[in-house]
Amino acid sequence: MRSTESEGNNGVFQIKVGEQTLAICIASDGAGWEHISVSIITRSRRRRLPNWSEMCKVKGIFWGPEDCVMQLHPPESDYINNAKNVLHLWRPVGEEIPRPPSILVGIKDLNLK
Repeated sequence: MRSTESEGNNGVFQIKVGEQTLAICIASDGAGWEHISVSIITRSRRRRLPNWSEMCKVKGIFWGPEDCVMQLHPPESDYINNAKNVLHLWRPVGEEIPRPPSILVGIKDLNLK
């Protein structure tokens, strides 16, 4: 599965994100948004939700390390679920995503491993 230049930033991609896992990604850009939907398929062909590290790998493939993208939790009245086990990454085109000051998340120089 791949796209050609004529499709722009749109297409379906299989990305190896673990020893026995593939991320199925559908990429699109339209209406002022870049978007990736992500689902995981295991070696046993089971579909499941992606975890944090898998979403980070996908983000790193489609965007740069300093690009800010987001997962949204919209109001329940706006929920749409057309496919099970899919998470989405979003980035508005030409706009900076507002973020809280990093100190509200934690201490930046404190690296716990």
